[in-house]
Amino acid sequence: MTSNLLLIEDDEVFAQVLQNSLQKRGISCTHVSTIEQASDPELGKDFDSIVLDLYLDGESGLSILPQLRQRYPQASILVLTGYASIATTVQAMKLGTDNYLPKPANATQILNALTQESIELPESSQQKVVDQSEKSSDAGMQQDVLSVERLQWEHIQSVLAQHQGNISATARALGMHRRTLQRKLSKKPKNK
Repeated sequence: MTSNLLLIEDDEVFAQVLQNSLQKRGISCTHVSTIEQASDPELGKDFDSIVLDLYLDGESGLSILPQLRQRYPQASILVLTGYASIATTVQAMKLGTDNYLPKPANATQILNALTQESIELPESSQQKVVDQSEKSSDAGMQQDVLSVERLQWEHIQSVLAQHQGNISATARALGMHRRTLQRKLSKKPKNK
């Protein structure tokens, strides 16, 4: 049961609404909006749950994830993002998150995700991965394949993860203008 939650979120309006909703449920909620504030030793409470935004004012929230896991080993950590992808989900899992939830999410969804035992990709983000050896074995078999747009999205997310969420470095690595990359990131394609 969550009773003392740390919310690391740079969207002040969303954070205030979530904080109010959690407090109405009897949950103590401490809000910080930057990685620096979350790293502050003065914060020091024993949090049993942490909600971490994936992108904090241009920085990757994943960069602080190992530190949070070490500092609060008993805490359930949820990564919350408006840019859900398989690549960032896998990276978050490797760095120690307990769950991963796409925005928009309300207090009930967040609390449910914090109490789940394992990560489950949201229905909108689930993909079937097809083994190449199975593809050629049966021509009549129905198989789900990703659209070109979705493949591009996943590649961009992978490169973005390699550059710790740095948009400028990712744009350089992909050979595109930073604004073009930001436009592509804001338009998440459908699964197929």
